[in-house]
Amino acid sequence: MKVLVAYYSDTGNTKKVAEAIYDAISESEKEISLATEASDLSDYDLIFCGFPVQSMGLPGKMESFVKTLPEGKKVAFFATHGSLRGGELAITAFYSALGLAKNLNVMGTFGCRGAVKPNIIEAFLKKVEFRGWALEAQSAAGHPDEADLDDAKAFAEAMMTKARAK
Repeated sequence: MKVLVAYYSDTGNTKKVAEAIYDAISESEKEISLATEASDLSDYDLIFCGFPVQSMGLPGKMESFVKTLPEGKKVAFFATHGSLRGGELAITAFYSALGLAKNLNVMGTFGCRGAVKPNIIEAFLKKVEFRGWALEAQSAAGHPDEADLDDAKAFAEAMMTKARAK
């Protein structure tokens, strides 16, 4: 089985999770790459696609990458975000990814918290409609932590098992 871990990372959070996923993949030929540098995607049996949640969706670079994936390709999405796990904004981002992946074989999704740049939090604290999120995002400092990375590794192992079975 040939596996690619492709990601886009703005602050380094998603890169840490991508590396944990990559490290957890065993008994397979594997590669890790920035999504913008990945090529010949048809050769891979499974592609992990990672991104930071931005404006409740995927960053443009990752959106473009997902649109280039060959029809029927097995994919697993992972994301980092300032919201609490299972929060509305993170879930909305996965729905956005799933909407782009309508012709793909999605194996699963994984999200974990990631520290948000202080200047972004400061800007959002000044906007009444985003103050709640900004307060929540402050508590994401220090993430992804070891527990998050262990969860990412477990996700990778589960996706590998699922992809081999299909």
